[in-house]
Amino acid sequence: MKVLIIKNISREGPGILLQLLDQYLINYDLIDISRDETIPDPINYNAMFVFGGPSSANDTTQRMTNELAKIKTAVNSQIPYFGFCLGMQTLVKAVGGKVLKNSIPEIGWKDNNDKYYSIDLTTTGMRDALFSGLASPLPIFQLHGETVELTPNMKILATGKHCKIQVIKVGEKAYGTQGHPELIDEMFELWRSEDDDLKKLDKYKLRSDWHRIKNEYETNGKRLLTNFLKIANLVSI
Repeated sequence: MKVLIIKNISREGPGILLQLLDQYLINYDLIDISRDETIPDPINYNAMFVFGGPSSANDTTQRMTNELAKIKTAVNSQIPYFGFCLGMQTLVKAVGGKVLKNSIPEIGWKDNNDKYYSIDLTTTGMRDALFSGLASPLPIFQLHGETVELTPNMKILATGKHCKIQVIKVGEKAYGTQGHPELIDEMFELWRSEDDDLKKLDKYKLRSDWHRIKNEYETNGKRLLTNFLKIANLVSI
């Protein structure tokens, strides 16, 4: 068993997912395309994961063109896929949907009313194995200014208040989430110090908001991603 991990920028990586892969002794190749590393053919892997970054799926660079092509290959080949933030947007773009500017950028833990961002499972989401053992609503960390427009064959599994489409499913084993369930403490501190949008926010409040829900958040993230590994037939427990 081996999975393919794609980083669109060095600081946005697998987080909780990496902990689970190590726990279950699942091998992986990690490719950082911001360092001009080449994405291998996804059909040689048991699953593909694509993480976030400041780029847009609408970029016309060779790097983004190549990424979209590899994602399309994975989906068409029924390789289990999970995309996070930009990784969700590239999934939608690669298989015929659109990526658009969201009316309100979602940045950090809370909205302008000091309410934690959260997602609500749709009826379809409640029935999907991805959310087995999880209850709606779920808190979510956000870091995006764009959203997606789906094609009729795509399903919405979870919605949000300021950005409606939060978790999607394409076919039987391709998923995407607009937020960041993979977040862990070390990654959060790195983003807080490096990301231009997060640097505009109160760094002490960001940290306080994180530590207030950290245990619940990481537990939810582990459950969600373990559920995906089961869907992908990478673990059997």
